[in-house]
Amino acid sequence: MTTPAEGAARALRVAIPVPTHTDTAYNERCWPQYAEAVQAAGGTPVRIELGLEPAETAKLVASCQAILLPGSPADVHPQKYGQEAQPETAPPDLAREATDELLLQDAFHLRKPLLGVCFGLQMMNVWRGGSLAQHLDTGSPHSPAADTGPLQHSLVLEPGASLLRAFFAAETAPVINSSHHQAIDCAGDGLRVAARSAPDGVIEALEGTTPNEQFLLGVQWHPERSFRTDAPSRAIFSAFLEAAARWHLPRS
Repeated sequence: MTTPAEGAARALRVAIPVPTHTDTAYNERCWPQYAEAVQAAGGTPVRIELGLEPAETAKLVASCQAILLPGSPADVHPQKYGQEAQPETAPPDLAREATDELLLQDAFHLRKPLLGVCFGLQMMNVWRGGSLAQHLDTGSPHSPAADTGPLQHSLVLEPGASLLRAFFAAETAPVINSSHHQAIDCAGDGLRVAARSAPDGVIEALEGTTPNEQFLLGVQWHPERSFRTDAPSRAIFSAFLEAAARWHLPRS
């Protein structure tokens, strides 16, 4: 017999778009990691395919209580933040961008909990009028070389990081994984810098400026890769699903 708590957990649907329309192997390797982390925190992942009719995407996301924007091998089209592409910038994935924009519109219009990871953070920031640094060249690596293993570096929390500070409360020297060559330059409207990398000050996380109204968090690292062994990663997904459980349609 299904208990009320179990029924409520299954009802917490989280929209997660497919990372890219250009690399099926990447999708099948990476999307399940996000789905597993959401399931472990008590939610039901809802796969949003790219290239659907907008009405079909809107119908799917309308059935969800939260939205997770995953990473991607693409880079956000620089024209979206008023720049020309630099040589190091990867080609854009217009199908992924169009899907993210529909999901972002839903999240901000209805104040649904929103979690952005790597490319997802960058899409969130650009959607809010922010900009990106197209290629990092700070002297400290942020993306592992092809012949090396996973890369990690230290994290420094900003004083106003209300969400992240709770997640890393037990960490005296926070360390995160790192796999990106772009980063946030200027934070968008309604977003504030929550964390930076210790070696060079690169922005590693953004939070919403009105946390009592909407759970809004974007991280440049990949907590879905480390949630099994890392307490702060699990805390991010747990808080995200707790916010989904509290979410309700805003009063008109």
